[in-house]
Amino acid sequence: MKNRTKSLIYAAIIGLIIVAIFLGFLTSLTNPVSWILIIVLLIIPMLYNKKSVNKGLIEWKDEYSVGIEVIDNDHKKLLNLLNQMNTAYDYAMSESYEKAALNDLVDYTKYHFDREEQMMAEHDYPDLEAHKLQHKNMIAQVNHYVERYDKEGHECLDEISDFLTQWLINHINGTDKAYSKHLHSKGVY
Repeated sequence: MKNRTKSLIYAAIIGLIIVAIFLGFLTSLTNPVSWILIIVLLIIPMLYNKKSVNKGLIEWKDEYSVGIEVIDNDHKKLLNLLNQMNTAYDYAMSESYEKAALNDLVDYTKYHFDREEQMMAEHDYPDLEAHKLQHKNMIAQVNHYVERYDKEGHECLDEISDFLTQWLINHINGTDKAYSKHLHSKGVY
């Protein structure tokens, strides 16, 4: 069942409970059914939050740091943009918000890759071409997902999010940390 449908069902249930509470209080303020329904009404948001698809925020961890402030700040921003996209998916926001969140993430990823590659080139990083190839392959994969989103819409965002999350964390902890050692030896922090 789609998240939007689930949200509508929860909203309908809440509306029906409110009507039942109101009707119960019309008969008597001591009506136990109305008081029980008030308790149920208070519990529903907790149940909804537990059952929702929300993956939670991806938080920055010190272990993700490559020790270069500008790059760490880029990575933090990428995680923030990924969180925005996840929020758009989890709460079934409008298509325009989802598309904007996805485009912002893709655009900033490209910007970050360019900055990273320029920094590596300026400091003669020996594995620059291999790193660029990883970036190129990732962008090709992301472009494929953007095309899928354009065709399929909301439902493929979950797969996009999983891919981007895994790729970003693995890339930071793998090849990015490898170039950071080289850049540190050149005095870049």
